[in-house]
Amino acid sequence: MCLILFAYQVHPVYKLIVAANRDEFFHRPTAPVHYWEDQPDILAGRDLEKMGTWMGITRTGRFAALTNYRDPKEITEGKRSRGELVADALKHKGNVKDYMQSLVEKKDFYPGYNLLVGDGMELYYYSSKGQNLQTVGPGIYGVSNHLLNTEWPKVQKGKEGLSKIINGEQDDLVGKLLNLLQNADQAPDELLPSTGVSLEWERRLSPLFIKSENYGTRSSTVMLMEDKAIQYVERVFTKERGSEQQYKMKL
Repeated sequence: MCLILFAYQVHPVYKLIVAANRDEFFHRPTAPVHYWEDQPDILAGRDLEKMGTWMGITRTGRFAALTNYRDPKEITEGKRSRGELVADALKHKGNVKDYMQSLVEKKDFYPGYNLLVGDGMELYYYSSKGQNLQTVGPGIYGVSNHLLNTEWPKVQKGKEGLSKIINGEQDDLVGKLLNLLQNADQAPDELLPSTGVSLEWERRLSPLFIKSENYGTRSSTVMLMEDKAIQYVERVFTKERGSEQQYKMKL
């Protein structure tokens, strides 16, 4: 996952609203969102190369999502797949805070990441680069491939769009959030971050929705969480077409 926009405890109906894009190489094998055969309580897409995931929920309302921290100079050889962090958070039988605190001692086991995990009652954020476990309070947030609320153009545009949708007409929230996630406008050069990749790649990676020959936005996901129900929608993109799946879950 390379962009997570979320609103926590600011909507009169939905205590957590998430709109997120997963960017990945098109050749990496991936399964769309489904209930896992080996973990039937988990609803998530799946990376079929490492068998982890980038975002998912459980039947009890536990939520987890992850973005990579962009650092081209980081040595990743010998480190574990970040996708297992989301899967492990969803499988974990204890409370969320204990799981998140355990990651501090294992921060060097994985390439840099941002992880968001909640259980419907509390929401936590941890970055292996920022290293401070944070309890997330009410508000509108965004995280891409740097730290939480780093004002990259895509994060700023995404947060502004999410706020406008939440405060506007409440018809078809899912459709409006998916449309927001498909914004493919590149940021002007003077607003681009400097993350160690070429200017060409900074431009290419600057939109909410990324398009290129071999790499881009593979899926967009929207989650609306109420006290007693969750709506989870994933729109999958290939070079040729898109498809959409919707799930509704009672808690």
